[in-house]
Order: sequence, then structure tokens, then C-alpha cells
Amino acid sequence: MSFEINGKSFSQSPRLGQCLRTFLRELGHFGVKKGCDAGDCGACTVLLDGEPVHSCLIPAFRADGHAITTIEGLAPEGHVHPMQQAFLDAQGFQCGFCTAGMILTCASLNQAQRQDLGASLKGNICRCTGYRPIEDALNGKINIEDAAAGHAFGRSLPAPAGPQIVRGAARYTFDTQIEGLLHIKMLRSPHPHAKIISIDASAALSIPGVHTVLTFEDAPDRLFSTARHEWDWMDPDDTRVLDNVVRFIGQKVAAVIADTETAAEEGCRRLRVAYEILPAVVDPVAAIAPGAPVLHGDKTAEHRVTNAQRNIVAETQGEFGDVAKALAEAAVTYEGTFTTQRVQHAALETHGGLAWIDADGVLTVRSSTQVPFLTRRTLADLFNLPSDKVRVFCERVGGGFGGKQEMFVEDILALAALKTGRPVKFELTREEQFTSTSTRHPMRVTVKAGADKDGKLTALQLDVLSNTGAYGNHAGPVLFHSVAESLGVYNCPNKKVDAVAAYTNTVPSGAFRGYGLPQALIAVEAAIDELAKQLGISPFDMRRRNVVKPGDPMLSPPGSKYHDVMYGSYGLDQCLDLVERAMAAETPKPVLPAEWLTGDGIALTMIDTVPPAGHFADSTMSLRADGGFDLTVGTAEFGNGTSTVHLQIAATALATTLERIHLRQSDTAHGGHDTGAYGSAGTFVAGRATQAAAEALADQLKNFTASLIGEKADACSLDGDATVCAGRRTSYAEIAASAQALGKTFTAVGSSAGTPRSVTFNVQGFRVAVNKATGEIKILKSVHAADAGNVANPMQCRGQIEGGVAQSLGATLYEEMVIDEGGRVVNPRFRDYHLPSFADIPRTEVVFADTSDALGPMGAKSMSESPYNPVAAALGNAIANATGIRFVDVPLKPDRLHPLLYEKYGS
Repeated sequence: MSFEINGKSFSQSPRLGQCLRTFLRELGHFGVKKGCDAGDCGACTVLLDGEPVHSCLIPAFRADGHAITTIEGLAPEGHVHPMQQAFLDAQGFQCGFCTAGMILTCASLNQAQRQDLGASLKGNICRCTGYRPIEDALNGKINIEDAAAGHAFGRSLPAPAGPQIVRGAARYTFDTQIEGLLHIKMLRSPHPHAKIISIDASAALSIPGVHTVLTFEDAPDRLFSTARHEWDWMDPDDTRVLDNVVRFIGQKVAAVIADTETAAEEGCRRLRVAYEILPAVVDPVAAIAPGAPVLHGDKTAEHRVTNAQRNIVAETQGEFGDVAKALAEAAVTYEGTFTTQRVQHAALETHGGLAWIDADGVLTVRSSTQVPFLTRRTLADLFNLPSDKVRVFCERVGGGFGGKQEMFVEDILALAALKTGRPVKFELTREEQFTSTSTRHPMRVTVKAGADKDGKLTALQLDVLSNTGAYGNHAGPVLFHSVAESLGVYNCPNKKVDAVAAYTNTVPSGAFRGYGLPQALIAVEAAIDELAKQLGISPFDMRRRNVVKPGDPMLSPPGSKYHDVMYGSYGLDQCLDLVERAMAAETPKPVLPAEWLTGDGIALTMIDTVPPAGHFADSTMSLRADGGFDLTVGTAEFGNGTSTVHLQIAATALATTLERIHLRQSDTAHGGHDTGAYGSAGTFVAGRATQAAAEALADQLKNFTASLIGEKADACSLDGDATVCAGRRTSYAEIAASAQALGKTFTAVGSSAGTPRSVTFNVQGFRVAVNKATGEIKILKSVHAADAGNVANPMQCRGQIEGGVAQSLGATLYEEMVIDEGGRVVNPRFRDYHLPSFADIPRTEVVFADTSDALGPMGAKSMSESPYNPVAAALGNAIANATGIRFVDVPLKPDRLHPLLYEKYGS
């Protein structure tokens, strides 16, 4: 066979049954990504004779005699294709994992296809951007700006990794080749609850290429949590690397390690496992009822499980004032019960990693993770290794959304590397991602609310039942967070909370963007609207009369022992005003038939800028011999944009440009510590550390230069590539040389402990049309106002907001992981799980409040999670306004709306 790839001929022959994607990657074309291996996401797109195809669906031998173009060959060596440049100019990417495939598809479109981008791009999914910047790229729009030295902060500067991303040169977890690599495949439980009696591995071990089989007998007999937090006490110790009891369909049973994935998969098929089937419970209401099957009967308070015998992993109760009395005396009241579903993170890069023992005996793990430092700590504990004998690092991460604040693969990788002494690879399939990792917590939320005749809230009560699945990773923190800011944003003298997180024999829940707030806000914000409707007050004014203002306590029962949340800035009033004006502005109105009902809705959210109890980050800056700078941070980049922001902060503090700073990140071998890229802490916490390091280094440079010429340091300033003292410029390269001659180097360390914390505010507005005959929903207008403090990078921050709105719309309108009565995930693939595509997402008008945060780096606040939070609530309010019906079960699919619409309006 002969293959022409990027204009060059290759004589290698693919293996029997090999798809074109894996064949191309084995030849070193790492821009061809794996997102689904089912032709659903487009991450593997290549051009075959100029036409875009999903290479995961093409048998490699069928490309014989055809011209294949990957992203690496779209332009000649050393050049950039116009579409690649367009994506750079528009910054049409965030994590970048989908970008190569997206660019190739866009580059192939003719003018006719460009007229219907919804159809033309339906085969390419982007989970991050919300698609607007991709459309901008196709339209030739330039979104990036330049910045003079010292003025980087606040400018829409491009991501430094952009050129590598659009050329397919940015390296993700598996974009490397390692000699002697072994492959791991897992046998997973077919039962929702069972005890493993025995595992016969003899047939598996007889397969050529199979090296070993690992079972619970080979794994550490220690309990931990897959959830990664700074403090272990935040999560229950209820999980083992490999357990002799399985508690959900998809749980790890045994690992087969072989020379090839094919041999490892066959080894899994030949394992013989004897199970003792145990009773199971998949419904959280049934799970906490007396007599229900117990999932973790051996766990106690010592393991941080609240009541194992009732399957209650965590709970919280409390009351301020007298809610029952206040409800009885209120002028108006509302009560409703709302349910939310399981949602998959659907990051296009699945969980996975590589592990090996290096020449110094260090266990090294290269992983797709948001938390390398916390993962290293747990691996060292589990395997009784000194922390300096464990290294965890990540390259660029292909999306996270909270799902990679877990340790789902690194423990198996470490076990396999230590047992075999060989480098090993473990990459989850898309189906495993659905059935064996984590989801958003499904919740049932009952709200009771009351107000007086003037629209002042007198009572707020939340009853929450959260389904944490088979294990309690993040169960408590998500539960506590769901009832915190959702109530704390409103002044009300009487508040009550009764919330429980229950174990069930289903796939575990975990950390997900918003961390419990979106589920609770659907109920709380509906109650605010319903009370306003009864009183004849506008939804905007109802909120203005009740939201907290600077000086007001932000209270939620039972109260917090952490009292470090402050109003670093306050822009909620501006956000309400901005959305109200935007919604009232004259815009072209679509002509809709009579069966369409239209309405507006809003919702607001407040979120603490940092998780409680401390979130730590170290940052190091040093002057290089060539006069440039090294910046080392621990936080990971997965489309959250922190790499760009850290460089902007450092460049501004050092009065230089981004190009003069080299960034190293997310590697425990670099020293220091970083709690992790979660809880919107990448800018607010780690950014403060970078600012401190950069400012300290600036002081060092000024002091040293002043000492050389006998001036005072306050007479010196920094200017681009030099210090200026008494009118004399001394380049940084000269300073480095002078210092070296004196045996001196310039290094500064900055640290942040994540306290005090500030608050971020967001308001979302929608105008919708609902077809009363079918339940179809059209979004006519979407407006989002954000209080982000001094916006570090307006283009990038806007992208975070648009992406959050888009992802939340998917979770509100159609995304749903369906679990059957036996606990099995019914739809574990993208094809049966509706991810938002280009045609699904409206364009959102993004506006910013004019504030500057006293606590954040250079006045900035976090803005990666919060845009997601009010979307479902605002859409629910808009639909209620349009139809006069309060729909309470999410997702708001047409078939769920239709029965009540039919009951009210007929056919």
C-alpha cells in the first residue's frame, strides 16, 4: 500500500482492522485527535482528497491511493493557512482539542456551504467556546489586540499557545511516543452491586502479549476519595484502587496490561469472575428509606460518612428565625419541587494518562488532570512513596469542567507502572467516560418562599436530596455549596435548609461546573419570579428589593465557620440594570405563527471567588541570562485561559511584553504547590501569587540597578527590556551578566492562600418562543451581564461566559444521562446524548459591570464557573412567562413540555 499524507508518500501498512485515526497518530500526526471513536465529535477530522472525513470511521486501508491532509499539512512548512490565521485572529478556540478538526472542516467549505453553517459544521463539536468565535473566524473578524510594554492587563491579547494549537503542534496527554509502552484495559462490573468471590486470570494470561492482570489482591488495601481537595476531610474515604465489592455498573474490576490495546481487550474478555450478587438501590428516595440495601455498611464517621446505614454520605440542616411562622404570616407564598438530571462533562479529551519509572526511580505520571499536585500527594500516600519520588504533570488539557478534579486513572497507572517496571498507557473510551467516571449531581429541590405586600422576602426554605451515586466524591461540598450562595444572595430574616446527599448504586456524581448552585438556583429563582408575579412587581425590581448589598451579611443556614468572604467589589446592581436595558432595547422581532408564545425571564447568581478553607498557589519568576523571564506556576491550562492571564499579570507588573516571558506550568517537578485549577481559582488565587512574584522581582531589579549606579531604588523604573535609573537604561541582559559576575541571580516567589475571598455576580436574561402545540423552544434573545472586576482579558472573558452559557443551555434543554431501573447508563455515547452543536446555540450579548475588586489580582475576579449558574433558572422563568406554566423537571425537552401545554391550550 502507498499513502500520501500531507504531500509525502508513506509505505507503512496499517494493521488489520485499524482505523485511519490511529494509523495517522502512529505516524506522528498528533493533530488528529480522539474524541469519541464513533464519528460524532469531529476531533479526528482530516481531509481525504480535499473533503473532510472523520478518520475514526475510515478503515485505514481505504485511504490507499488517496491524498490525506492533516492539520500539520494544511499549509506548507513554516507557513500558516488563511483559515489557521483566521482562527488566530478571532481566537476561535479555548482548550483547543477540537480546533484542528474544526479548522480542516472550515477550510474545506465552499461559499454555498458557508451560508448554512449549522448544517456544514454539524459534524464538529466544540464543548468550550459556544461557537461565536468560530463563526467570527469564518467571517474574518479580528478579536485580538496588541499591548504596549507594561499595559498587557485589560487587553484582549491572544493565547500564547495559539500558533501551536492551530497548527496541531500543541501537545496534549497522549501526543507523544514512548518506546516499550504497555497498554491498560479494564474489566468493569456488569452488576450494580456485587461481591467478587474470585477472578480467574489464567486464560487472559495465556494470550500472547499480555503481561499481567491486576486485581484487588494486587492493589493497596487503603480507602481514599477520588475527589481532589486541599484537605482530605472534605470528602469521605469510601473508595479503593480496586475493590472486592462493586457498587455500580462500570466500576473497575481488574486491569489487563499488554503490549497492545487489542491484546489487553481480549484479555479482559477472557477473565472469569465469580460474583455474589447483592441487592441494589438506584433511586435516592428509596436509598434513604428504612430497610434499603446498604452500600457502604462498613463505613463510619471516621471515614467521614454521615450515616452509612441509611446511605447518607452528607447532610446539612439549619434555620435562622422561624420559617413556618413567616410563611403563615406572608402576604404571598410559593412552594415548588424541581428535579435536575445527570449531565456529563463531555470534555473532548477523555480521562487518561501515561506512567513510567524514570532513571532516578521517580514514579512519573503524565495525566489529563486539573490537579497535578493533589494527585501526587494521594499517589504518594496510597503507594507509600516519598513525595519527591512521585512526579505528576500535564501538558495542555482537552477540557475539564470539574470532571478532572478527580483521580480516576492515575491510581491504576501508578499501580501498573510499579508492578511492571514498564511505561504504561491508560486512555478511557468515550463509553467509559459516561459509565465509569462522574457526572453532575442529580437533585430534587423543594423551595418554599414568602414575601410581604411590599415585595420584601420574609421566608426562604430549601429541602434538597442529592444523588451522589455509588461513591461520595464531592458529595458534601457540592451539597453545602448548593444551599449557600443561592440563599446568601438574598436578604431574608427567616431561612431554613434541610439537605441530604444519598448513596445509590449508580455511576458516581462529582465536581461539575457550578458545583451544585445551578440545581438549587432553578428553584430559588423560580420562587422569586412567582412571588413577584403574585405581587405585580417586575422580576428586576423584586430582586433589587431583596439582594444583598455591600455591608449586608451573606447568610445561609446553618451558617459557616469561615468568615473571610468580603465584598471585594459589588456590581450586582449594575448587572441587573445592564440586562434590563438590553432586554428592553429595540431589536428585530421575528414573525412567528399564532401557535408560538413569547416571554422573557431572568435569573441572578452570586458565587464566592474561592472555595472555603484555603486554596493555595505558588508562583516563581526569575530573570534569564538573555534578559527574558521564566514564570513557573502550578495551575493547569484546559481552556480556562489562565496561561494568558498569568502572563498578562506578570508582563504588567514588570512593564514588559508577553513575548519576553516563558511560562512553565502544571508540573510537580517545578517545585512549589498549587491546590489546582478548580473553583474558579486559576486567576483569583494563582493570579495573586503571580502578581506577588512579579512585583517582588521588579523590586529586585530596581534595587540592584540602583546599587550599581549609586541611586535610590525609587528613582528607578522598568521599561520593556530594561531598567531606567536617573535617565540611564540598563538592559535586563546586562543586569543578568552583572549579577552573574557577582554570583547573584534574580528569583522571586509569590504565594496566595486563597483568603480573603470575594464574590462574583452574574445576571442572565432570555427571550423565548414556545410552540404551544409541540413544546419546541426557540431562544430569541440571550443577554448576560457579569461582574468580573477589572477584566484581565475582555475577549477571553467573554469567551468563558459564552461557553458557560452554551454548556448550561445544553444541560437545560436536552442533555441527559439516562439510567435504567437496573442502574445501567442507557446512552453512553455522544450520538445518543445531545451535545450542543453550532446550530443549537444562540449568540449571547455579553456586558460587563464597571468594578474593580480590592482582593483580586489587579482588580480581577473569577469568571469561569459563574456564567453557567443562572442559565437554567433564567430559561425556566422565560418559559413560564411565555406559557403561564411552571415547568419543574429539567431538561426542558419538548416531550416534557407538551403534556401540560396540551392540557392548557389543547391541540
